[in-house]
Amino acid sequence: MNKRKNNGYKKLGKKHKQSNKPQGKKNSAQATRKGDKSQGKYSTANKRRRNKKTVTLEVTCTGLTNEGKGIVQWEGKQLEIEHLLPGETAEITVSTSGRYVDTELKRVITPSKDRIKPICSYYYDCGGCQLLHMNEQAQERFKQETIDKLMKPFGKPAPILTMDHPYDYRNKSHTTFGLNKERQIIGGLYAQNSHQLISMDRCLIHDPKADEIWQTIKGMMKSFKIQPYNEDTGKGFLRHVLVKVGKVSGEIMVVLVVSSPIFKGQNNFVKALRKAHPEITTILMNVNNRDTSMVLGNQEKVLFGKGTITDTLCGLKFDISAKSFYQINPVQTEKLYAKAIEMAQLTGKETVIDAYCGIGTIGLIASQQAGRVIGVELNKDAVRDAIRNSKRNGVKNARFYQGDAGKFMVEMAARGEKADVVIMDPPRSGSDEAFLSSVVKLKPKRVVYVSCNPVTQVRDMKYLVRNGYEVKGIQPVDMFPQTVHVETVAEIVLKKEAGA
Repeated sequence: MNKRKNNGYKKLGKKHKQSNKPQGKKNSAQATRKGDKSQGKYSTANKRRRNKKTVTLEVTCTGLTNEGKGIVQWEGKQLEIEHLLPGETAEITVSTSGRYVDTELKRVITPSKDRIKPICSYYYDCGGCQLLHMNEQAQERFKQETIDKLMKPFGKPAPILTMDHPYDYRNKSHTTFGLNKERQIIGGLYAQNSHQLISMDRCLIHDPKADEIWQTIKGMMKSFKIQPYNEDTGKGFLRHVLVKVGKVSGEIMVVLVVSSPIFKGQNNFVKALRKAHPEITTILMNVNNRDTSMVLGNQEKVLFGKGTITDTLCGLKFDISAKSFYQINPVQTEKLYAKAIEMAQLTGKETVIDAYCGIGTIGLIASQQAGRVIGVELNKDAVRDAIRNSKRNGVKNARFYQGDAGKFMVEMAARGEKADVVIMDPPRSGSDEAFLSSVVKLKPKRVVYVSCNPVTQVRDMKYLVRNGYEVKGIQPVDMFPQTVHVETVAEIVLKKEAGA
């Protein structure tokens, strides 16, 4: 475990790199990846190191960015400092090289009353959480103020829905394995924005049982002569362990992500793992032999159990496969979905389109109060899961289709068909103009927009507002405590004059 001096204030974290270069060009991290050397010349990184100038400053933090970094001013520039809080004075270093600026927090001189000592030993190395140095009240205030500022063009959002126990909430976790300098097997997570493996034994936002299981697997590797996969050499067998936990059902899935389909001693390995953890209900082997940062490959084999787990959300049961998208914090998801259904104002007669429907979670929940639900999703495996989930729950008024939801709605409009409500839950990149224009063509009375990235949600809502809609309500939900991420759901209504 890492020991920290001065209550964790000294030498806090890694350097924060900033650039004044125009966006769209290669940034400093990309420029230095694997050397990136020019033939016979110094690399860009070498030139920067040679010309770097470093100064030490005492500064005062004036606010926070949307990423939770402290803001300070220096020579007319706004600098962003990780782990610094508003009102704090601190000693920082600023290193400049051409248009690049690197910053590092050395020590906090005058700490904020909102600062606490992080309870995670890996916090300043890992980077997966960004707010563990703030108390819960400060985290809530930061997230509320961030959403209020982003959503200002549409009115004031409701108070954020927080979590009573903001730890242990992730029902999905994946761990990577490697060798340390002593050639001992270690397991843990990659440091943020890098491939530096941080050896750890517990993540405070993971389900505790998931961490116990991968620790057991790490301990078994030597006796079963299993080598961790090395990305640089392409040698080794075990790349990752993915664990999914049914928070209500208690069912547990373990996915061994390996580099080869040949698993010597697999039966004995599975037997030993089940003996150590009889609570495991299914074990799979996923083969990923590609040079990729993607965790899962395309080839999958069930080693034990049925290959899926089941969990309950909002009173419905859902089958979850290794590749299924399922919200990682079911406690907060129930709050989020309840608000989304409330915003849809269903009376039992409406036709609802569940765009980006995934395995059908929100669409099937809406079906209990709607006339009919049409789910549309590009991923054929997800559509198959949605149909299976529909049958499992005895839902008769929902149909799921594979395809592009935007094109589907355009075709509906061309046939003169109507939809009363569109529920959309796009990826972090948000929607696109093609999809949004299809919503405008179909003219549903209501759009319920669930978002894991409020920045792209704001962009998309501006498009809908320009084309005859108005935002009636915004509800933020703290789905990811200890991190900067927030989910929001917005109620967007067709103006009467536009629908006339």
